[in-house]
Amino acid sequence: WRTNDGLYALLQLLAEGRTVKDIAIRLKISTRTVEFHKAQIMEQLNLRTTAELIKYALTHGIVAPS
Repeated sequence: WRTNDGLYALLQLLAEGRTVKDIAIRLKISTRTVEFHKAQIMEQLNLRTTAELIKYALTHGIVAPS
């Protein structure tokens, strides 16, 4: 599962405001796996909050503003 496409999908869903549980169901992975990868993404991007993660996704065109 740990492909760039999978991580991109996870980042998209997080930035859309989906819950960890919802993301886990959609991607067919555990909630712990979602939390782990969320933490990894945030660490790699040097982000501390979910709000910063959403801002990053918007700024880089990962999700479109609604």
